[in-house]
Amino acid sequence: MSENNGIVQADGLRRTYKGDVRALDGLSFSVAAGSVFALLGPNGAGKTTTVRILTTLSRPDSGRACVAGLDVLRQPRRVREVIGAVSQASSAVSLLSGQENLALQGKIHGMRGRELRRRVAELLDQFGLAEAAGRPARTYSGGMRRRLDIATVLVHRPAVLFLDEPTTGLDPEGRADLWAALTRLAGQNGTTILLTTHYLEEADQYAARVAIVDRGRVVAEGTPDQLKAELQGDSVLLELEDPGRVEQAEKALASHPEVREVTAHGPVVRTRVADGPRALPAVLAGLEAAGVPVLSVKVARASLDDVYLHHAGRSFHQAEGVTIS
Repeated sequence: MSENNGIVQADGLRRTYKGDVRALDGLSFSVAAGSVFALLGPNGAGKTTTVRILTTLSRPDSGRACVAGLDVLRQPRRVREVIGAVSQASSAVSLLSGQENLALQGKIHGMRGRELRRRVAELLDQFGLAEAAGRPARTYSGGMRRRLDIATVLVHRPAVLFLDEPTTGLDPEGRADLWAALTRLAGQNGTTILLTTHYLEEADQYAARVAIVDRGRVVAEGTPDQLKAELQGDSVLLELEDPGRVEQAEKALASHPEVREVTAHGPVVRTRVADGPRALPAVLAGLEAAGVPVLSVKVARASLDDVYLHHAGRSFHQAEGVTIS
């Protein structure tokens, strides 16, 4: 593994839990310095296990990983010095103020005096917490607390920031505020951000590159636009009037010469066609002939959900619900 390939590298990571549950099955990817990189996948895809290995909290059964040119297995202490990591649970001390939480973290990393005070003030301002700096963290909203969690692990200026499902549980406003802070962090400070998410729209909008993970493997990697461009044509979503006719609809669509990748989730059947507007009348006519009434229809350009479906053989929603993450 070359140290010049990326600031974060995973090469053939494998991890199996008790009961022969395979969380990682040869997972590999590389992250460019100063970028926002998303591990995108449903719950249970192996994202959290990957982050735990990269942040030295777990060990793979086989494979290798490096962060900032440091081997996570051979040099775990040095790795921890150059990273910041935020898990899904808040790590802030509830009884301490936002300012005190940041100062405590700085002291853990050996920072003192004017340097520490300047850094704490800088982060409070950068993450929109200056006005609430003196309030106990337990009084913060969910979005404010999440921003405090991230600011806390940035006190020592890590080269790489790991975020595991950073916006889970936040309302739309809180998610937007957090992403505004993260994009500024990567753009202005050059911090590398690796995050896990199961929010398709977040990865599409904010990540420079995406690795789509399914069953412990990377099934596709590239920029969101590159991944979507690989899928020529349009997606057609058909909501059936009678969910009990899904199987009939799938058979009718599968026999259509222009239709590919037919899947169903509840009463909605999804397929891909070369030209949605042109093919739609024939698609609807075929369903009508098969005795399948359609309640609503939508034609859209390729999405990351379509990319996942293409590579994993099932829709993103169908893949949710696995217990190992």
